[in-house]
Amino acid sequence: MQAPKALLFDLDGTLIDSEFFHFECWNEILEEFDTKLTYEDWLNNYAGVPMPANAGRLIEKFGIDTPLPQLIKKREKLTLDRLKTKDVNLMPYVADVLEYFHQKNLTLALVTSSPRQDVEAVFERNGLGKYFKLIITRTEVAKSKPDPESYNVCVEKLGLKKEECLVFEDTLNGIKSAKAAGLTCFAIQNNTDEHHKLTIADKLFLDFNEVKDYLVQSGLIV
Repeated sequence: MQAPKALLFDLDGTLIDSEFFHFECWNEILEEFDTKLTYEDWLNNYAGVPMPANAGRLIEKFGIDTPLPQLIKKREKLTLDRLKTKDVNLMPYVADVLEYFHQKNLTLALVTSSPRQDVEAVFERNGLGKYFKLIITRTEVAKSKPDPESYNVCVEKLGLKKEECLVFEDTLNGIKSAKAAGLTCFAIQNNTDEHHKLTIADKLFLDFNEVKDYLVQSGLIV
């Protein structure tokens, strides 16, 4: 692996601790249909899956009598409302590491399956937007992760070679997307119970502090 010129980050679960937030949003909607998910079920079967796909799976699982486009629209509105009024915590060491990478003059980009309006709402509250030269969301592509389109679009817009980019993801779908695009991908996952699912990643770390130490000690960042 050569020294990267650009670092490409997933958002949910990688930069922000949003899984419980999304779980709560879905249960708020599912309460209207007298049902709910357990958090274990969410983590095992829905985390890291684009929202429209989860909407379809929940309709099927619980026999929800609502058209898919209507349920998607309802969830998108609820998510945006909550993101505008509720802070979502950063994952460990994210603030310090983004500042460190920024000071090293690395190009930072965001590649997420969330819609652009959600990303803008999150960044308006936590101020992370200043670090990213490019943001690719579900809004800009036809196919979300695990399809490689979003990563291919990102690399093309950055004008870099794929071997000059390094991706950070936390879920299998995200890693599949990056690898299908021909990119090196590091998994960042502090839940060791999930590690066996992420073995297709090029390397696996518990947090971003470990990543930074590895990149520095390996001479990939100087």
